[in-house]
Amino acid sequence: MANFSIWEVLFLLCFAVSWPVSIAKSLRTKVVIGKSPLFMSLVILGYIFGIVHKLLYSNDIVVWLYLFNALLVATDLVLYFIYIGQNRRDMAQGNLKR
Repeated sequence: MANFSIWEVLFLLCFAVSWPVSIAKSLRTKVVIGKSPLFMSLVILGYIFGIVHKLLYSNDIVVWLYLFNALLVATDLVLYFIYIGQNRRDMAQGNLKR
């Protein structure tokens, strides 16, 4: 019998579907203006807290969903830093609108 909550799994799966959409858009358009690195960093921190909780109090397979989600957000954050410099240059030259 599983010890984890199906609701926690469904919550994490919803996010696991959402982040690849954001990543795909960044890769396709190479435009990250409007994304918040602070927000993404806080989301990663939240996932880290979830991982710590799982490891300390409820060590089950769901910890892998937290890790997977954290890696997805980290990927989006890396793409932000890869593309933001060019996006700012393009905006300054009038080639990109906010």
